[in-house]
Amino acid sequence: MESNTGRILVVDTKTNTQEHTIAVAKAIASKPRLRILEYLIPKVASVTEISQALEMPIATATLHLTGLEDAGLVISHTTPGKRGQQRIYTRIYDTIIFNLPESEGKHTQDRFTVKMPVGAFIDQHVVPTCGLAGVDSVIGILDDPVSFYNPDRHYAQLIWFSHGFLEYRFPNPIYGKAAPKSLQLSMEICSEAAPSADDWLSDIFLEINDQRVGIWTSPGDFADKRGNLTPTWWPDWSSQYGWLKVWRVDSKGSFVDGRKISSVTLSDLSLLDQPFISVRIGVDDEAVHKGGLNIFGQKFGNHAQDIIMQIEI
Repeated sequence: MESNTGRILVVDTKTNTQEHTIAVAKAIASKPRLRILEYLIPKVASVTEISQALEMPIATATLHLTGLEDAGLVISHTTPGKRGQQRIYTRIYDTIIFNLPESEGKHTQDRFTVKMPVGAFIDQHVVPTCGLAGVDSVIGILDDPVSFYNPDRHYAQLIWFSHGFLEYRFPNPIYGKAAPKSLQLSMEICSEAAPSADDWLSDIFLEINDQRVGIWTSPGDFADKRGNLTPTWWPDWSSQYGWLKVWRVDSKGSFVDGRKISSVTLSDLSLLDQPFISVRIGVDDEAVHKGGLNIFGQKFGNHAQDIIMQIEI
């Protein structure tokens, strides 16, 4: 079974926890772990297969795989084997980018960064199953779209719905100024099953200023293990974490994790025309895989960040 390519992990030292940054750095600073990551490029494999292929004791391979999984660089799931259950490992990322600390001004010489809490949407249309959760409890009533008008929605750290959309408006730092070179959005997302399902496809779309940038098909809604940041009160059987996806639009087209998804370019987005940038994310009612959406905030899931927009000028 082949893995996807071009997936990017962005480790931002301002938005990721210090523990996660250190874990990723330690994981790739080990020669045996790099060998495991290289071995998993074209395939998924069990710990026994990895141990045999790399001539590494099973106990040692297990120790290194645990470190890689704790750092979020591989994921695992159990599957029936010849002698009961066996754990299968999959590599998640092909590129790791470390963003070092910046000044508090949000603006570097060639880049603007804007961070949007997941609960700060300005418009929505959601269809149950749906809901919002904060760090301490559910916000409003489960499966009731009325809860998405609750003033406490701004404190949401996890939002889910079966189809529909959320719309955010980011302040436009380049309004009336020079045209940008690229626009990038990153967020932790996955499908929405009831209550969860690791194999549950969902066609998640992104729109910027009413232009459909493209669709990423999420492979599942993950609850095989607890999210690194997921609060203790949240049940084990429900959505735990997603995948950090990086959407990018430049003069050559639109991309997810470096893979081209459409021919929409920056010139199609009319970024200089208004003081805000509209971003819609959702799942169409007529989608081929109408598998819902979970979107995670900085205190839920595996990645300590909200929705981050970066504009390169």
